[in-house]
Amino acid sequence: MSHVTRDDVLKVLDQIVDPVSGRSVVHQGLIQGLVVRDGHVGFAVEVDPARGREAEPLREECEMAVTKMPGVLSVTAVLTAHEEKQMQRGAKDHARRAPAASPQGVPGVAAIIAVASGKGGVGKSTVAVNLAIGLSKLGLKTGLLDADIYGPSIPRMLDIREKPESDGKKLKPIETFGIKTMSIGFLVKEEEAVIWRGPMVMSALTQMLMDVAWAPLDVLVVDMPPGTGDAQLTMAQRVPLKGAIIVSTPQDLALIDARKGLAMFQKTQVPVLGIVENMSTYICPNCGHESHIFGHGGARETANRLNVPFLGEIPLVSAIRETSDSGEPITASRPDGPEARAFLTIAKKISENIAAPSRAAPRIVLE
Repeated sequence: MSHVTRDDVLKVLDQIVDPVSGRSVVHQGLIQGLVVRDGHVGFAVEVDPARGREAEPLREECEMAVTKMPGVLSVTAVLTAHEEKQMQRGAKDHARRAPAASPQGVPGVAAIIAVASGKGGVGKSTVAVNLAIGLSKLGLKTGLLDADIYGPSIPRMLDIREKPESDGKKLKPIETFGIKTMSIGFLVKEEEAVIWRGPMVMSALTQMLMDVAWAPLDVLVVDMPPGTGDAQLTMAQRVPLKGAIIVSTPQDLALIDARKGLAMFQKTQVPVLGIVENMSTYICPNCGHESHIFGHGGARETANRLNVPFLGEIPLVSAIRETSDSGEPITASRPDGPEARAFLTIAKKISENIAAPSRAAPRIVLE
């Protein structure tokens, strides 16, 4: 198989002429965020917002041209719109401009839950992975979407090195530990930075939701990026989320950010299923002594104050870190241990919410 490079892809795309300007899409600067990895290609075709979906044939032409290249295994091409003034107006105007979401959700997926955090470094992805496996062990057909475009960690945590295949219409999620999973990290090298604007992130996230063969699933767990930005708004707008889970450490600074994340979901009419306190108690592996390095009980207190469920505590133990780093999550590699049981207890509480009626996705207007 021939080796495909960025220059090879750009050379092919340079032959595609934009019918509006009569210029090459490459020379006109319409190709953005190009990534090439082991025969898998991803890029965005960025057009003026006034053209909208009318530019879809141009995107299809670019995608088809790259697909025909020798050595190309898959192509992910998204259509985005960007205007410099738009990027300067802030999230308020962005939310008002967004189109109304379709209430149908993702075909074949019964429920979608978001695992989020107000800040990074609180173990959100670790919680998301182990909860997904826990839900699978409870008998639910489960998927896991890595929505952290800038810092995807699911490939490492599940030790996935293969690339997703395509059936010609949709990408096939990679199955491991009893769950289906998809991540932008499957298409870029672990050490590479994804330098994409907000609209490109939202288009990629939408494509990973709608253009992946998820069905049939009882629940899709979405590992969100930290914070309250474009990805969270996109999820709240595009799909009828069953609810959101907020992950925090007991530390006061982390809880401040967790409350911001919780408020964002409440304002966008997304039910908050509860708060998880991660790194709750440090347990010495030698003597078993318990220490509260980051404090203790802060997440439970916050949940009680804000009248949302407290889902449980996850201890700070080296085994969780070691199994995550090795690509063998603790709920799969040590299912009978106390740490795995802590995740499974939370998974049982979440599963009880999945049977409740779904809501329609809202049209978001932030004041």
